[in-house]
Amino acid sequence: MVTKDDKEKIARIFKEMADLLAIKGENPFRIRAYEKASDIIKHLSGNLEEICRQEKISKIPGIGKGIAEKVKVILKEGTLPAYEQLKKSIPPGLIEILSIPDIGPKTARLLYEKVGIKSLEELEEAAKTGKLKGLPGLGAKKEENILRGINLYKTRSSRILLGKALPLVNNILMELKEKAHPVIERISIAGSLRRGKETIGDIDILAASFEPSSLMRVFTSLSFVSQILARGETKSSILTPEGLQVDLRVVPSDCFGAAIQYFTGSKSHNIKLRERAIRRRLKINEYGVFTQDKRKIAGKEEVEVYRVLDLPFIPPELREDRGEVEAAEKGVLPHLLNQEDIKGDLHIHTRASDGMDEIPVIVEKAREKGYEYIAITDHSYSLRVAGGLDSKAILSQVEVIKNINSRLTGIKVFSGVEVNIKLDGSLDMPDEVLSRLDVVIAAIHTGFKQDRETMTRRIIKAIRNPFVHVLAHPSGRLLGEREGYDIDFDEVLNVAAEEGVWMEINSQPERLDLTDYWAMEAKKRGVKVVINTDAHNKDSLDFIKLGVITARRGWLEKEDVVNTLSLKEFAEILKQRRVRK
Repeated sequence: MVTKDDKEKIARIFKEMADLLAIKGENPFRIRAYEKASDIIKHLSGNLEEICRQEKISKIPGIGKGIAEKVKVILKEGTLPAYEQLKKSIPPGLIEILSIPDIGPKTARLLYEKVGIKSLEELEEAAKTGKLKGLPGLGAKKEENILRGINLYKTRSSRILLGKALPLVNNILMELKEKAHPVIERISIAGSLRRGKETIGDIDILAASFEPSSLMRVFTSLSFVSQILARGETKSSILTPEGLQVDLRVVPSDCFGAAIQYFTGSKSHNIKLRERAIRRRLKINEYGVFTQDKRKIAGKEEVEVYRVLDLPFIPPELREDRGEVEAAEKGVLPHLLNQEDIKGDLHIHTRASDGMDEIPVIVEKAREKGYEYIAITDHSYSLRVAGGLDSKAILSQVEVIKNINSRLTGIKVFSGVEVNIKLDGSLDMPDEVLSRLDVVIAAIHTGFKQDRETMTRRIIKAIRNPFVHVLAHPSGRLLGEREGYDIDFDEVLNVAAEEGVWMEINSQPERLDLTDYWAMEAKKRGVKVVINTDAHNKDSLDFIKLGVITARRGWLEKEDVVNTLSLKEFAEILKQRRVRK
């Protein structure tokens, strides 16, 4: 069966082919064909192998017969001869250089031809020593951006996105439970992954077992193992094919609660607990909580560790030493949002712009998730690379949605748009059109490098538009690829509070934007948050869980999030806003 990873592999091959062809200065139409194929495959719903077997692959818009045949070859052989040949014609280090923000194929080619740079190390040295300044378009500021991009790339290379780590560890746990279930008493993820951090270094798994040697033997022979880094009686480490380290620790059952608390962390949170224990003449470690005479008084269950310290249980997502211990002591910990609280998704793209599925397909997926409503928000026309819709096409889609709603029961589709914020803060769609839509999402997709004052003024102008409901992916960051733009978030949130504009937590794995910190700040200012997936196919609706994790890390409760409202409540909110405007 083809997995999501197979799709990502094929998408990556096509993207690299496009980049390599661009470095060689090949035909731009051929380059664009591979770029488009990469994007389509990446967002494609369904089983790719089955699609190919039924000869449906070449019928997908944007996938010609030539690309379709190449997809079949990769599925069968695991690679593509043309791709392997292309790689041989370019120094391998240039491909890595393309991973640096601000360096596209043309710049990589320039660096290679004019300076002889063919590796990341050579690029870093050249930027540090000022060797790039004489090249066209490469001044001191560009050198500074390149060095920042290299640091960003190195950080990304050593960590994995939460959205990639979670499915991987779930598959590992599934196989481990299947093969070693007789000797597993309890098992759980731990570390920063359990806390829901947006990027993960190593994956920590904790288990209780009465036969740890048997469990370790199974763990080190899993299908995910590419290398065994260490194998011991109570701790083993493996390396996955993706280069990710996974550690398994085994503890006695009566220590599991203390151990899962200890190995979940964070370090500063655990220090706070240890200090609290010392003041109570107790000692706390991964084996339990002990009195001065070494009598164990807690440790089997995690909740016991907090209870003996006179605290309620603190959810893992809050354990970052941001005031959670003090809040627990005062009895004011938030009742964190749960995924089941989400009633709809307000940022979804269809095939009309750069999505992969039609509205009815998305509706059925939303229905499966128990949603009461969704909003279709395809791109507006100035984002042509994403197939943005003009005013006429948007209004035509409104009529299509009305027709679909007339046949639906139990779920409603709201009409909307993801409108582009232009360089001066105006929107690329007239108010008379926006006024006829249910949900308007404003977003920046160009001009990321404006100075702080200009960018802040630009965003504020956009969210003061009377028809804007949501500011999408507010910082514009892409984890490990692009830093957020420079804006005064405090000022933006203050204006959002005045205007009643909602801040989006975008659940795409590489975005998770708003961050948990700014979600907390939004809550403090009374700014409502909406958790969306920015889905480009029906399966991407499942990313909502990542947005919920981010919201929980930001201390958000059900009442802080707009799309926890029922259909009736949400429709009433839209009605009230329209009357006010």
